[in-house]
Order: sequence, then C-alpha cells, then structure tokens
Amino acid sequence: MTWPLELSEDQFRAMVEHATREILRHVASLPTQPLHGTRGAKKLARVLREGLPQKGAPFDKLISDFVRRVAPRSLNTASPGYLAYIPGGGLLHSAVADLVADAVNRYVGVWVAAPGLAQIESNVVDWFCEIVGYGKTPRPGGLLTTGGSLANLVALVTARENRLGEDFSRGVVYVSDQAHHSVLKAARFAGLREAQVRVIASDERLRMNVPELREAIAKDVAAGLSPFMLIAAAGTTNTGAVDPLESIADVAKERGLWLHVDGAYGGFFALTDRGRRTLAGIDRADSITLDPHKSLFLPYGTGALVVRDANELRRAHAMRATYLPPSPDDVDCTDFADLGPELSRDFRGLRVWLPIKMHGIGVFREQLDEKLDLARQACDAIRAMPGIEIVAEPDLSLFAFRCETDEATRELMNEVNRRQRVFITGTIVRGRFVIRACILSFRTHADRIAMFVEDVRAGRS
Repeated sequence: MTWPLELSEDQFRAMVEHATREILRHVASLPTQPLHGTRGAKKLARVLREGLPQKGAPFDKLISDFVRRVAPRSLNTASPGYLAYIPGGGLLHSAVADLVADAVNRYVGVWVAAPGLAQIESNVVDWFCEIVGYGKTPRPGGLLTTGGSLANLVALVTARENRLGEDFSRGVVYVSDQAHHSVLKAARFAGLREAQVRVIASDERLRMNVPELREAIAKDVAAGLSPFMLIAAAGTTNTGAVDPLESIADVAKERGLWLHVDGAYGGFFALTDRGRRTLAGIDRADSITLDPHKSLFLPYGTGALVVRDANELRRAHAMRATYLPPSPDDVDCTDFADLGPELSRDFRGLRVWLPIKMHGIGVFREQLDEKLDLARQACDAIRAMPGIEIVAEPDLSLFAFRCETDEATRELMNEVNRRQRVFITGTIVRGRFVIRACILSFRTHADRIAMFVEDVRAGRS
C-alpha cells in the first residue's frame, strides 16, 4: 500500500528543485516587476474562489501558477523600489531556514521538548538584548513573535500584571498621538477601556510632548487614578519620528511607570553609531518591541519583544497544566510558553539565526548605515526642489514631504507611482496630506533612490 503524504526522496527533491527554479526566476525579475500590480487582482481573487478540493492536482502546475499568476497581482513589497509603508525584507537565507525548520518540525514551546532548538532561539533573543544595550542584570530576556502587534500586546499585559495586579480598573497608559494603532488595539485586548488610555500630543517634530506628558500624569494622580505604563516610539510608522527617549525614561523613573518602547521599525538601527545616538535612552526601557522583518530584512511574521527582566514576563504569562512537563530548574533553560500567550507555535529562531551566523552582524550594520545615508540624500535632493516642503526630517530612514496643497501632493504621489519605478504612500500630518518615503529594503541602493528623486522632479515639472 502506498501513502501519498509520505514523499519519497525523489519526489521531495523534484518538488524542491522545481520550487527553487520558480523562486529564482521570480527574484531575478523583481527589479523590473510592477511596483503595484493590482490591476485585475479583484477579478483574479474571484476566479480563485473554490470549494474543498476532492481530487489532487500536479505540484509543478500549482506552484508555477502561484508564482507566475497569483503572487504578481499585489504590491511588490520585495522590490528595490518599494518605499511604501515600512518595507518588509525577505532574505532568502530565512526562506531556506524555514524549509529546514518546517521539515524537522520540532516543538520549541517548552525547553525539554527540543533543548538545542530552544537554545538557538534563546541565543537570538540574547543577541537582540545586546543590540538594544541591555546589560546582564537583572536578567534580560524575551521571545520571538509574529510581529510588533503581538509584541506590543505581550508588553502591555506584562506591565499591567506587574504594576497593577488583578484590579486594573483605575490604571492609565500614556501614548503619543503618533503611536502605532497596534498599541491602542493592545490596550483594548488587555482589557483597558478607552478612558484608560491618555493620548499625548506630539511636538513640532512629531515627537511625544514631554511637558504635556508630565502634566497629564500629575492630573491623573491627583484624581486618584493609577498611571502604570508609558509607551514611546523608536521611529513612528507615520513619519519615522523618534520620541525623546531619555526624557521620557526620566519621567517613567520618577513616577514608577513601566516604560515600553515600540521599536518595531527603528530599534535595530541601534546597531549603527548614528542610530545609537538617535535612540539614546532605549536601553532604559523595561520592554522593547523589535521587528526583524523590518530592519533586519527578514520575511514577514518575525517580530520580537525583549525585556529588562524576563521574570516579569513569567509572572504575567506562566501557567501550569498536568499534561505539560515541569519547567526546568535551570534559569538558562527557557520555556517560551511561559513568556507569552502562545503554546503551539513555529520554530522562528532559525530564520533569524541562520543569516546572522552566516554573515555576522556587521553586514546588517552596513546595510542600515546605507539606508540612513540614502534617506538623508533623498530628503536633501527633494528639499531643493521648488514648491516642496519637508514635513518630517529623517530621524532614521523615513521622511515626509508635501507640495503647496493637498491636491498637488496627491497628484505628485500618483504621478511618481504611475512610473512604476518606486512606490510611495501618503498619510495625514496636522490635518495635511503628505507623502512618506521609507528606505529600508536590503535590495534598495543608490541607483533606485536616484530614480525616486528623478521621478519626484519629473512629477513637479
């Protein structure tokens, strides 16, 4: 009797070889693919609707059809010209790592199930703690997540449990009006009412206004409320602004608040000298969100939360069950299920570990330094164009600009995007429509930024 779900060696090799050919063809065409190939995508989506298949179809046709017909009908987030939102990465090293990790298929939620794999993931978390400047005490740690949204939620629940305990009805969280929407969503999921979240206005540089923050905290304390958490940004999604982390850390220390820094976009710029200066104070945070799928160029679905004291994560999330093995006595043996909400999860560590081990962290530092240079060069070139205002300077690698009117700004953005050499997006800042450009892909280099500048100049003529 044959068992079709158990592939033979030849079958598996043939599948991998065919998939590899399709992937390489796709990657080679990225620089010339449309940046936004969504025309006809709605019709395609309708065609793809189907019921539960009862019979099989050939692998080669399924994969080729997906890579050649389905995948291109989308925003080309892997293109060197993708400057929209915050670019994802897609290192092929990580794709290979995921193939290996999925094929090995070991469980890493508890240490005893796969000690070596758990240690590899622990190493990755330790590396991240080192990058942000955490020392050896009290005991830094953390976990890999699906992205910044889950990391922000874990941080908020951890702060709530450690600062307020079971009764958090009078607790108050403070965020900037530039905070990512996942922060507000995390507050809701953590059981906080809208009235328990204070939105602090940003200053002229779109950074959290510290005097207003102090005033809001004092007012809440006088009203008998319980301020417990302060959330700052190490690079906002809207304009890339970095909050004054040192000053905010001072406030958190004075008031005994848990300081969380959302560094999903900008945290890994701490690898560079300039980034470290811009992010001064990030090492004073109790917890930090990082997204390797942004500024370490990894595939989507790779986030992280690091904390100054991993014991606080355990106090908030650890639970026991009779069907689970006992937690190891050795503090160096981490049960990741005790640090967050997930019990079953994929082995995320290998997709981070492999490219860093292969190249060393210096290669990533060089790439991030290049993005800082490119953003500054592009901003300065666009600033010199008549009728253009820089609304947000590049604290890191994201900046925003506009024309004289909202209508002219939208027309410029659309004209640039029509040329299909770069893709940029807009947002609203102080009630005005602005164009934002984020330079972060590992495939984006000086030649593509020159195209960007040329297309902005041409769009204004």
